[in-house]
Amino acid sequence: MTIDPIETTKITIIQDERPNRRVYIEGFEKPLHFGVHGGVKEFYGVEPKEEYPSTLDHIVSAAGG
Repeated sequence: MTIDPIETTKITIIQDERPNRRVYIEGFEKPLHFGVHGGVKEFYGVEPKEEYPSTLDHIVSAAGG
């Protein structure tokens, strides 16, 4: 039995000044921004110029939504 995917996602990830990244998802004009904040930045010992949600924040919100 073959199961065909119902959706594929094409993304482009651009590494800005670490740890911040921009993610472009095909079909959407504006990027998502990933970075660190709060306890995550403290854990990694970084102080970004601008704080963004971490990838963990996005995973938790997707699972909860």
